[in-house]
Order: sequence, then structure tokens, then C-alpha cells
Amino acid sequence: MAARTGLTVTAGLDDTMYPKGIKITDREMADLETQHPTRHDFHGEWNYTVSPADQP
Repeated sequence: MAARTGLTVTAGLDDTMYPKGIKITDREMADLETQHPTRHDFHGEWNYTVSPADQP
């Protein structure tokens, strides 16, 4: 769908059932930060990418 401004938006539905109530410890979050996540411009505190480590 294109807006009057020319912006094109595409959406898809992910109907996968995900488990609820998964708890992440502070330690697990701290460990994640050591993997240098790339934070997104929009709500980087929620949206980030963690790339796989380079293989030797």
C-alpha cells in the first residue's frame, strides 16, 4: 500500500504461538550487552540486532 506521500508499507502477520512468562535475569541481559547488539534508531531499548560471532 502506498501513501499519498509515496511511503510504501508492507506488513505480515506472525501467527506463531510463543510461550508467555519467560523471565530473563539481569545477568542474562548483561551478557547480551557483551555481544555488542546494534540498537535500532526507533526504540533501541526494545529493538536491536545481535549478529552471530565470526567463526575462526
